[in-house]
Amino acid sequence: MNYLSAENLRISFGDKVLFSDVSLGISQGQKIALVGINGSGKSTLLRMLAGEETPERGEVVYANDLTVAYLPQLPVFEEGLQVLDAVMMSDDPVITLVREYERTLALSDDPRHQEKLTSLVSEMDARNAWNYEFQVKEILGRLGIHQLDARIDNLSGGQRKRVGIARALLQQPDLVILDEPTNHLDLDAIEWLEEYLSTSNMAIIMVTHDRYFLENVTNEIMELEGGALYRYQGNYSYYLEKKEERRNLESQEVDKARNLMRKELDWIRRQPKARGTKAKYRVDAFEDLKKKAGKTVTGNELQVDVIERRQGGKILELHDIEKSFGNKRVILPFSYIFRKGEKAGIVGPNGAGKTTFLNMITGKLAPDAGEVVTGTTTVFGYYRQTEPTFDPQMKVIDVVQEITDLVTLSDGSKVSASQMLNRFNFPPVKQHDKVGKLSGGEKRRLQLLLVLLGNPNFLILDEPTNDLDLETLRILEDFLTSFNGCLLLVSHDRYFMDRLADHLFIFSEGEPIRDYNGSYSTYREKKKKEEAASEKKDVPQEKQAPQPRNKTDKLSYKEKREMEALEKEMQDLNQEIETLTTKLQSGGLDHSELAQIGQQIEQDKELLDEKEFRWLELSEKEG
Repeated sequence: MNYLSAENLRISFGDKVLFSDVSLGISQGQKIALVGINGSGKSTLLRMLAGEETPERGEVVYANDLTVAYLPQLPVFEEGLQVLDAVMMSDDPVITLVREYERTLALSDDPRHQEKLTSLVSEMDARNAWNYEFQVKEILGRLGIHQLDARIDNLSGGQRKRVGIARALLQQPDLVILDEPTNHLDLDAIEWLEEYLSTSNMAIIMVTHDRYFLENVTNEIMELEGGALYRYQGNYSYYLEKKEERRNLESQEVDKARNLMRKELDWIRRQPKARGTKAKYRVDAFEDLKKKAGKTVTGNELQVDVIERRQGGKILELHDIEKSFGNKRVILPFSYIFRKGEKAGIVGPNGAGKTTFLNMITGKLAPDAGEVVTGTTTVFGYYRQTEPTFDPQMKVIDVVQEITDLVTLSDGSKVSASQMLNRFNFPPVKQHDKVGKLSGGEKRRLQLLLVLLGNPNFLILDEPTNDLDLETLRILEDFLTSFNGCLLLVSHDRYFMDRLADHLFIFSEGEPIRDYNGSYSTYREKKKKEEAASEKKDVPQEKQAPQPRNKTDKLSYKEKREMEALEKEMQDLNQEIETLTTKLQSGGLDHSELAQIGQQIEQDKELLDEKEFRWLELSEKEG
């Protein structure tokens, strides 16, 4: 079923055509990634598909009764809303009921609200709304949002992004349009979202630079390049392979056109002026040929090249540093001595103290105890997670020239500020634009350039992959791989972390920082095995019959809600076991399918036993 069709879309800004004659369709089950360099028009195209922006030409048509959810890079909410209201902005009767139930439940200690709560519980049961209420808390919890009564105004940009993701998913859309959904998420939340999207029935089109996300979620990639849209039926690995083939073919075609153009140019020059009109068709063909021959196939690639400052024997030493805010201990006593050329990653949930740690290292924040000793030759380059605060009225060239007019490269040669900007994909015409006109990715690229202009020998990069395109990330990775100084990296991009970090500092709230010698993927795999082993250990070998309870010990409202939800869950599990058993006995399945279905039946039965046991406990308590 075709959900959406876009035909001949065009948009321009001033004299610059962003893209033209772009057409695409999205069908049920498609999971599409939209890629391209910063400034190519990816976010603009998503806004058009979501109906948030009108193209100069062309149209976007939706299927009848299609539900579409859109997540922009910076979600917008009405001021004054609480989290629960923000994620459940709908007139749907079930959603309205769940919202009212949650509000009343928060006031259930007040006797005046008991009668209303009793009525709402009955209505929740009648409308079978418990599953939706559970889904709301499940999604918000997985995204790290636990305070449903928190005001949206008081949330950070990252928290608002998480609420925006929850709002989009809870609409249960047929088609979801996501612009950089992994930005500001920690690694646990990204992996959960990856699993959720890859197994959902929703059609998806999204902009993301997370390569593991692209590899595991998408089945088609569309690339905006040079104002045109190219399609690749496959995941990220397939896209890389086929893109290289396309560029090689285009390069051959451009070379052929240039050779032919030289012959045609010679013919044009030799024609007498009086006979020019007799071969007008050939002159017109020459103009078309000239356009093709002048095409740039690969485009301008970012060139990251600055001279490296010498590093002395002492780099950076941390001696029992610690930090608290009020009664909350954020950094417990930690010591470490950095070595030359060391590349370390930092991982941990939001709020575990990663940014606090970086601010203490760079002297932005003093430790409560302990000492930070910086070598005399150590020069930090700190790329912060927060969006740079440039003067929007300044020209791009002026921002760089405030620091330097000449930049020394690794080979000792010098280039002007304008030439350096050109190497960072800011052509001369762009250099005289005001900073306020730059896209988010272009501002990030300018921020990276300013950090490197200080010739640091100790780079600290806090979420450097946010808003940078895939091509820029690849080139930045190559530069950092050969960088001889120290690197301290905070990133939710697993591919980026795996390629660059030799070891990890593991942050956990309320625990000491741990030094793990290995890649992020190795650490994550080890952590999953430990969690699985812990869960298995916690499962009792034999279930004891629930002990009779005093019949006067009544259920709380939360327990009553839990009990009624269990009844529905047990019914669903019995139905699933019955369906799988029928499939198992149908014949025609291969060995791997038989094993997979058999394993699923066993897992469902174990889960059913646990739920029945809990239901009996609550039943005894209810009397």
